Amino acid sequence: MAAKRQTKKLEQKIECDYQVRLYEDGKYHWLYDLNMLKNPSVLIDVYKMLGMTILILAVILFAISSCSDGLKLESLVLVLKITGLMAGIFFVLGILGYLLYAAVSGWVYTVHFIMDENGVEHQQAPKSEKVAKRISTLTKLAGLLSGKPGVVGSGMLASRTSMVTEFASVRKVKAKRWMNTIMVNETFEKNRVYVSDQEIDFVYDYISSHCPKAKIS
Repeated sequence: MAAKRQTKKLEQKIECDYQVRLYEDGKYHWLYDLNMLKNPSVLIDVYKMLGMTILILAVILFAISSCSDGLKLESLVLVLKITGLMAGIFFVLGILGYLLYAAVSGWVYTVHFIMDENGVEHQQAPKSEKVAKRISTLTKLAGLLSGKPGVVGSGMLASRTSMVTEFASVRKVKAKRWMNTIMVNETFEKNRVYVSDQEIDFVYDYISSHCPKAKIS
């Protein structure tokens, strides 16, 4: 199902601008330029990916240590030390990778949103999409060569250029107005909808009214 949604594309090309408008295809379209220095949304995604990688590695290390030495306090302390070291390294790599991505992107992440009564689609604009694909290839290669799965994870994150969220499957809608962001979360997928100060209330109310199963906050 998820794969099918990811391949969903617009049936016709729509030339839109930065204002939320209803177009001839019956959908709302708008562009948004995310300032990557002021809005940390993309960096948060990177750290979530790295954090999940660290957690999985910590569980694996603890399981291996427990099987060989039994459940001991010393084993737990060792795993925590190793995990802490990895977290520090990944934190630095995340910052450096994000700054590289932001610099190559011109410090702006441009997104095209398409919204109708069924759902909302988040697409990287052509310029941002090309940059993301180039960086994804480089980070995946660097991760494989260095043996750092977190770097590979960041590359996979960067390679994702489109996300479709169906309102019927949404479990939570939350507005973060200080980031001009509306969180539209399914069980396993989390979409971010960016919109200007002037129109965030309209988009938030529209999405909230079309998500019958969602917790609204």
